[in-house]
Amino acid sequence: MTKATTKKAATKYATLGFGVPASSDPHHFKVTIPKANSGKVQISEYLGLQAQSDELSVIDRVIIERPRWTAIRAEVQRTFNARLKSHGVKTATWKVGENVVDRLLGKELCVLAWAIEGMEMDHIPVAVRNWLALRPEERWWLFGMTAISTGGIKDGDKGWRLALRHALGDVAQSDQLKPRGRKIVPNTLQNDTDQYIDRPMLDLFGDEN
Repeated sequence: MTKATTKKAATKYATLGFGVPASSDPHHFKVTIPKANSGKVQISEYLGLQAQSDELSVIDRVIIERPRWTAIRAEVQRTFNARLKSHGVKTATWKVGENVVDRLLGKELCVLAWAIEGMEMDHIPVAVRNWLALRPEERWWLFGMTAISTGGIKDGDKGWRLALRHALGDVAQSDQLKPRGRKIVPNTLQNDTDQYIDRPMLDLFGDEN
């Protein structure tokens, strides 16, 4: 993709933060980073127009200590930006305050954050490497399975949350499981009025509900 094409696509697909559509109340995630280095980072899911009520519109997913966030933030940013750039969507950087994240990227981030929230610090690089080795749809599946019963802030030491910690942090995957390339293609997304709109996405984005 040429620079001109990338610039044109970025203009066509207006986004905020890490790939969130600049539309009315989209489903997305929000990463809140406090100014104080001793503060904790919170990741919440905003259901937007999909919410059944105002009371159920926001789900607080996880709170992690600042050193744990620092251990993953750079690699997560690099990975997300590489995918956004592939579609000509503007990239972003983490900043103090509120950071909005595309709904699917947010699910992937939750999987990693859930895995490391109670993990020994020296195991976190292993967890990041194993997370990178997963395909996006594998991360979405793990999010879905975990969120069903243990997807809240207080669910960190049980069920799928505990399983993620061991699955990603205990054993380093072989080099055969390095991040695998995906074919990037344009796709369409159906909005809440049953109209199809163009939106840049990975070839698998349209397969996830």
